[in-house]
Amino acid sequence: MMRKNLVKGWRPILVLLLLFVIWEIVVKLAEVPEWLLPPPSKIFTEAIAGWRDFYPDVFSTVKISLFGFVVGAFIGLAVAILFHLVPVLRDSFYPLLILSQNVPIIVLAPLLVIWFGFGLLPKMIVITLVCFFPITVAALDGFSQTPSELKHYMRMAGASKTQLFWKLELPFSLPSIFSGFKVSATYSVMGAVISEWLGAKQGIGVFMTFASSSFRTDRVFVAIFTIMFLSLFFFFFIVFMERRVVRWQPKGDEKK
Repeated sequence: MMRKNLVKGWRPILVLLLLFVIWEIVVKLAEVPEWLLPPPSKIFTEAIAGWRDFYPDVFSTVKISLFGFVVGAFIGLAVAILFHLVPVLRDSFYPLLILSQNVPIIVLAPLLVIWFGFGLLPKMIVITLVCFFPITVAALDGFSQTPSELKHYMRMAGASKTQLFWKLELPFSLPSIFSGFKVSATYSVMGAVISEWLGAKQGIGVFMTFASSSFRTDRVFVAIFTIMFLSLFFFFFIVFMERRVVRWQPKGDEKK
């Protein structure tokens, strides 16, 4: 089993390495200018050489991403619980939540700066808007998937609506909630970068803006790869936490 998982884990890494090799060869053979499309070797060299200057920007983005994710997760769970326990609120406001996701964040961001200035608040609003909706939807779906026979059994045992939620519906919805966490955790990095474009002193978004304006394409790719790495790290951290919290959930091979 462990050997099989290791083989599966190496497959995407080998594919990624192959893509980098093809990228390197094509750029060199076609003699593409480095300012237009640098080879991977140039990008990795720049990442190592400029890490000391780039590190504060990465730390700033990680900090605001984590803060925004925590706020978004709290709001998303709170809204989901409220909608589940009070169906009238769900019927009234759930369509509005869906409509709120149709507003492009990149368009809404400048308005937030006008309304709230260049401080931390507009950045938190951007990240929260990106993060809370997947968690709300996933949690509501998880609440509704609780086996009806177990709910009937607990009602027969005299359980109240509150006990039914905390002892049955919430535990059964944890896999769905963690699925929402995975999506939101990766979105939080993207939301942080977008919020930094509004006006910030540090961050990957600021680094990308300066790099693109000076035609340092290698630095732009360094920022892109860093964003991808952070998103993957946050995703697998949520996976790690899920395996520690949802121990009762059967694994894929056990279900068969």
